[in-house]
Amino acid sequence: MAIPTISSKILLIVLSVSLFQLSSFARDYSIVGYSPQDLTSMDKLIELFESWMAKHGKIYHTIEEKLQRFDIFKDNLNHIDETNKRVTNYWLGLNHFADLTHEEFTTTYLGLKPELAGRRGSSDSREFTYGDVVDLPKSVDWRKKGAVTRVKNQGSCGSCWAFSTVAAVEGINQIVTGNLTELSEQELIDCDTTYNSGCNGGLMDYAFSFIVSNGGLRKEEDYPYIMEEGTCD
Repeated sequence: MAIPTISSKILLIVLSVSLFQLSSFARDYSIVGYSPQDLTSMDKLIELFESWMAKHGKIYHTIEEKLQRFDIFKDNLNHIDETNKRVTNYWLGLNHFADLTHEEFTTTYLGLKPELAGRRGSSDSREFTYGDVVDLPKSVDWRKKGAVTRVKNQGSCGSCWAFSTVAAVEGINQIVTGNLTELSEQELIDCDTTYNSGCNGGLMDYAFSFIVSNGGLRKEEDYPYIMEEGTCD
């Protein structure tokens, strides 16, 4: 069976670290490291693949599926290794997407649908402007200011639009009130269905409007994420 070759960096976690930091960051970001020697023989590639499977709890139901995923894994690893040979300011490693083709990743995880913009007939074309602010810094790391919650996993649901909406609301709520509270992506997926489509994609603009009309969002702990569409509660 011919397996499509992939060459997209979107499947890979990029870390800007020096070489002596790689092992510790690999643990922190759930990346399985590799060495150039792993590409020198089929036995070593298989050993690396099995190690990666164990790390990420991968289970394949047939030998055909496992062989197919192994071929894709090899293609991704070759891309990783070739890229790491060329660049020095970041490093690519094997994360839990390493057995997916670019097309599979795009279909499953990229749920943003900018083409939805304008469906409500809005003619508001105002641009964002700062009000009464001077001497703006070139950048701000909001993690250091306590305005960013933990890393979350959307799973096999095209709900990135809901996660980006919730992250923005969590952040602005902390900036205004000083309280960092995790909010519910699942409520958006289940209940914001007029213009957005749950695991089949959506747009943050409509999600923001829903939150306003809904009077806010429930907490993550009260309406937890289930990685699929549910019934609006």
